[in-house]
Parts: sequence; structure tokens; C-alpha cells
Amino acid sequence: MKKRIIVDMDEVMADVLGAMELWYKERYAAPIDYDRMKEGSLVKGFPEEVQPIMRQRLFEPGFFRHLPVMANSQEVLKAINDKYELFIVSAATEFPNSLKDKMEWLNDHFPFISWRQLVLCGDKKLVTGDVMIDDHGRNLVHFPGEKWLYHAPHNVLVTEYERVMDWEEIGKRLL
Repeated sequence: MKKRIIVDMDEVMADVLGAMELWYKERYAAPIDYDRMKEGSLVKGFPEEVQPIMRQRLFEPGFFRHLPVMANSQEVLKAINDKYELFIVSAATEFPNSLKDKMEWLNDHFPFISWRQLVLCGDKKLVTGDVMIDDHGRNLVHFPGEKWLYHAPHNVLVTEYERVMDWEEIGKRLL
């Protein structure tokens, strides 16, 4: 039986922070405070008066549709998909407009991943497999298999899980 690999989308496959930074820098001059993101939220790195606007961006139609792809994720995930049982699992229902956006984004950038391999949910507690790659510890805590925390500014203080820095490292470990 093939190993089952579970992969999160946002900040693992899709560069949410990169999109937020680009949008912000086109409109505001104040610097982004990456140290404040260590508190567990990307939004906290933006000036306090702009944080509600940044959070609201996540609810806008099209935001998740046009995110940049994380470096090397396409090549590595293609090889993982050929070798393992791969599922993409995203806690997407908090942002209802993201459901369609995420499906279309995945079809554009990862056409080798079938709709049958995509799980859009509200909570990942029911997810099971051999390895889960996610940027949030709250999604890993109930997972029964190996828990890999994908490095991001908002999780640098999380130490309970095995950390992976990028897709190149994931490829070396799984392929």
C-alpha cells in the first residue's frame, strides 16, 4: 500500500504572504514587521490600523485564485503524486469565496492533481495519513502520522513538530 501524503495549500503550496506583501506595498509606505508575525498570524505583521483591511482581503472573491506558487512545489508535488497517494487538504470554509478560487488555482498550477485528491474543509481533525505537511501546528496536533511543519514567519516559535524549510527539502526526504 502506498504511503498517504497530506499537503496543505496556503503558505505551503500557495504564497499567501507574498500576495499580501505585494498588495500592501503598492498602497502603503509603512514597513512590515515580520517579528510580529511570530505571534501566530501573518496579518499581525502589518500596521495595526491596516490589519482589518488585510484580514478582509482574505474574504474577497479572487484573492486565493491569484496567489503565487511556492518555489519548487510543482515539480516536487508531481513526483510525490507519481510515487505516493497524495491529498491536498485545505481548511478553506472559513473563507467561503476561497472554495472556487482554490479549485481553479489548483487546476491551473497543478493539473496532475485530480479533484478527487482535493479536500476543502473547516477542520483537519478527521484527516488521516502517513505524513502531513502544514504551516499551522493547530492542524497537525490531531494528525496520527508524521507531522511536518512547513516553515513560515507566523510559526517560527512553534517547536513541537519536525520543521521543513522548503520544497527542495521535502523532495530530498520523500523522493
